[in-house]
Amino acid sequence: MLDVSDLTLRYGQSQILHGLSLSAAPGEVTAVMGTNGVGKTSLLKAIAGRHPFREGRITLDGQDLGHPSAYTAARAGIAYVPQGREIFPLLTVQENLEAGYACLGRGDRGIPARIFELFPILKDFLHRRGGDLSGGQQQQLAIARALITRPKVLLLDEPTEGIQPNIIQQIGDVIETLREEGEIRIVLVEQYFDFAVRLADRVFVLTRGEVSYRAEKDTLDRERLLEAVSI
Repeated sequence: MLDVSDLTLRYGQSQILHGLSLSAAPGEVTAVMGTNGVGKTSLLKAIAGRHPFREGRITLDGQDLGHPSAYTAARAGIAYVPQGREIFPLLTVQENLEAGYACLGRGDRGIPARIFELFPILKDFLHRRGGDLSGGQQQQLAIARALITRPKVLLLDEPTEGIQPNIIQQIGDVIETLREEGEIRIVLVEQYFDFAVRLADRVFVLTRGEVSYRAEKDTLDRERLLEAVSI
């Protein structure tokens, strides 16, 4: 399990997360929902070592990660696909994928064939610059680069933002495939309600940096959830 316990995070004098706790299990999608500015991205950044948290604990498979840097979080098996994708526009698709090698040992460095099974378009565009791809293709590249690291945890921040509908469907299919394989814990921050509900095994709704609603897939009340994310 990935377990986040009593996480508190500040930006300067502003407290963003207030003792937040959640968990994510292998082979499941944990959706984190809520309106803008409630702390969803801050939560992912804290887990990924992108922003220090003040108090709380993050454990992965029982191992306390302490206050990880981005590098140590990646080495521990946490891959982060940020909002905005952060692909390298002047590097080729292949070079962007190879950037994922940074946290791997030399023997693990290589692009698995599975990457191109999940994202066939990338194989055709290996020598095209990242900045020349469409927004949807860049999102596929960003997720593929994260998977290069062989993660135990995949953090996805708004993967449907600005993406054409056919690519949204493809990304959803990839997430379902990863879930069915049963090895990766997927934490999905998403504003697109139907996309999140379709994929989620459990849902956490944040309000002002706290969990205001949570539910498992089997007990999820769609109307109550819609109301919770609209507040």
